Amino acid sequence: MAGQPSSPETPWPVRRLNAEVKGWIQRLGSAWVEGQLTQVNVKPSWKLSYLTLRDTESETSVQLTAPTNLIQSMPSPLRDGDRVVVHGRPAFYEGRGSFSLWVTEIRPVGIGELLARIERLRAQLAQEGLFDPARKKPLPYLPVRVGLITGRGSAAERDVLSVARDRWPEVDIRVINTAVQGATAVPEIIRALEELDRDPLVDVIIIARGGGSVEDLLPFSEEALQRAVAAAETPVVSAIGHEPDNPVLDNVADLRAATPTDAAKRVVPDVAEERAFLAEARSRMAAALRGWVQRERHGLAGMRSRPVLADPMTPIRVRREEIERAVALIRRDVQYLLQTEVAQIKALRAQVSALGPAATLSRGYSVVQVVPRDGTPPEVVMSIRQAPPGSQLRIRVADGSITAAGMSAVPAD
Repeated sequence: MAGQPSSPETPWPVRRLNAEVKGWIQRLGSAWVEGQLTQVNVKPSWKLSYLTLRDTESETSVQLTAPTNLIQSMPSPLRDGDRVVVHGRPAFYEGRGSFSLWVTEIRPVGIGELLARIERLRAQLAQEGLFDPARKKPLPYLPVRVGLITGRGSAAERDVLSVARDRWPEVDIRVINTAVQGATAVPEIIRALEELDRDPLVDVIIIARGGGSVEDLLPFSEEALQRAVAAAETPVVSAIGHEPDNPVLDNVADLRAATPTDAAKRVVPDVAEERAFLAEARSRMAAALRGWVQRERHGLAGMRSRPVLADPMTPIRVRREEIERAVALIRRDVQYLLQTEVAQIKALRAQVSALGPAATLSRGYSVVQVVPRDGTPPEVVMSIRQAPPGSQLRIRVADGSITAAGMSAVPAD
């Protein structure tokens, strides 16, 4: 039956199931586990003590079973919230069907070890660029709504609310209360951060807590919280503890405030200071404007006192006189040119008249034409061969023409 598998026809009884699970778990071997104690149930009369070990970054826990004498042999009593490293073997109890870790050694995590782990995480995140100033988001000048993550009824909450409302009475603050120490702190803070980051009206988020020991402030140096803050799109302000406290959150956040009160002052502007600043700015602007107007007025008065502006028509009169002189010169030149051209035309006309045919005829010259017998138009006689004896001739003179006949033709000497 040991190797027989289960089936609907041959199901395992509960004892068989528990025995199989126990055998499988026992083969896992021992392991070192780190976490935070949340429930410590120890009584001197008990042979065994029962504790709960919770993960520091998530809602995960495991039951621990340890001999009471092992708990009593610890240098200091174990308390809820202690950070420890345990060595044990997984155990499964067949009768109850329950799982626990059978602890054989418990080591409290000392402050030195915690600080070393914090510094290693700080170096790792710095190498990844989560501390780079270039990725820091600027805070809004006047946030529409401020998100606040802090402990319920804590001094940090009272400080932030009172200072913020004293500085700006109309400020809108959305508060989400979470655990700020212990095993549940990191998951609750991350959920609150994601909720505020999704709120479109929240312009800045403050994570605030009062001072405390290294163990108390340990949640603010957990890696999961650092990565959640780095992934947030809304600017995050770290206001953890006092000035000497320096959790890793101070390096990852977009702004580190020394205290919760300092965070409120950095996030919310002082309405009285802003009004005083506006009044001073308006006074300076008015003084500057009056000074500018006065300087411009003096400048205009100086310009008006100049001769050119004392009588604005002077340049126009000067230009008018220049135009009148230019027009007179143009007219004189045109008249001279016209007279010259008229005289030249008269001379040419006289030359044409003197050299024309009518003037030549009036001086005693005549034009001899031969009249052909075939009725063609008369031709001017240029040679004796054109007018043989007996040809009909027409002689043109200044006052008419004469018809004659050629008697003879004598060649020139």
